[in-house]
Amino acid sequence: MSSSEDDEEEVRVPLSQRQEWSDVEPIPQDDGPDPVVSIAYTDEFRETMDYFRAVFAADERSTRALELTAEVIDLNAGNYTVWHFRRLILESLQSDLQEEIKFIELVANKATYKNYQIWHHRRWVAEKLGTIATTSELQFTQKVLCLDAKNYHAWSHRQWALQALGGWENELEYCRELLEVDIFNNSAWNQRYFVITKSPFLGGLQAMRDSEVSFCTNAITKNPDNESPWRYLRGLYKGNNEAFVNDPAISKVCICVLEKNRNCVFALSLLLDLLCYGFQPTPDLNRILSTWGFSGSDQKYANFVCLILEKVDPMRARYWIWRRDSLPSHIC
Repeated sequence: MSSSEDDEEEVRVPLSQRQEWSDVEPIPQDDGPDPVVSIAYTDEFRETMDYFRAVFAADERSTRALELTAEVIDLNAGNYTVWHFRRLILESLQSDLQEEIKFIELVANKATYKNYQIWHHRRWVAEKLGTIATTSELQFTQKVLCLDAKNYHAWSHRQWALQALGGWENELEYCRELLEVDIFNNSAWNQRYFVITKSPFLGGLQAMRDSEVSFCTNAITKNPDNESPWRYLRGLYKGNNEAFVNDPAISKVCICVLEKNRNCVFALSLLLDLLCYGFQPTPDLNRILSTWGFSGSDQKYANFVCLILEKVDPMRARYWIWRRDSLPSHIC
């Protein structure tokens, strides 16, 4: 703790000794006559909450009440009731919400970026501010994601901000930058898919498919054991299995990966999907499967791929057995 913080603690005056609170009768917490487990609150926390209960009971929406909520939040940033009451006061006082944004950032820096109440309150403020908050919200989430690339609250807030406030123009490039830093960042892959399917400027999934397939297969070729681009690639054909089967880039990347690593579960799994949706086997596929002893004379391709997956993916062997048993009779 810095010396300045020490000084602040030393000079803090209890609420009971502040002139502006002399007219308020604090309301102690009622734990009943014989509480099973008494919580050892600090004197500061107990007093602050006693005064807050009094203000809350009186529904006092004043400047001092707003300042008191800040003191309570400083002691416990997860108190839903305090945040809720703070919003009521902010509305009643018609407070400067740009200043409230600064307050939220101070609280988040001191508490945690995984506090749901902070994010909920920030969304409320941003909604009130409207599009003038677009830049601040995207910058704030970017700051948090630099510290924690998988922070669910930050990603959720960012997606909400894009849809409610705008700012789509540079989002695909932002996703690319994140994946350049960490190609295994599944949250960035998820955000990229969100952008190409939700952005009002990109034309939708079909319009973006060719360029995204190229981006995705390039990532797969460099890191075949990274599950995220394999999932992303499959998602690019959601609801259009005919396009999935007929795109030569899909079978090509499977064969390319399997030629170097015939045990790649992700390539085999995607190959199985292709076969189940009517992909016609090629000489390259026959050559790959022949290394596993596939003859093609009395065996079905999809069935054989399931047998391979049972061996190379023993943790999910029962799943692949189920897939094999569920194959329609007409599947090659």
